[in-house]
Amino acid sequence: MFVLELTYTAPLDAVDAALSAHVAWLDEQYEKGLFLASGRKNPRDGGVILAVADSRAEIEAVVAADPFVTAGVCEYRVTEFTATKTAPELTRYRQSAS
Repeated sequence: MFVLELTYTAPLDAVDAALSAHVAWLDEQYEKGLFLASGRKNPRDGGVILAVADSRAEIEAVVAADPFVTAGVCEYRVTEFTATKTAPELTRYRQSAS
């Protein structure tokens, strides 16, 4: 499992100009089953995405295709973690600590 933290590197008007393309890209990742949750940070200086994938390389390739990245308006911090405890709705994503 991965926590993807977006930090805006451009003014909000530039972020907003790429927002519709970013939302379409988010929708694609949800359809593929890669993203579990996403949203803006408060204050609005970036966002957070909870994601699942087979490898860090897969997530990094997905992130590189984000229209926010290709437009140069954000940077990502990718944190991989082992989800050893989850809410019942996320049981299928639970992992062992080994």
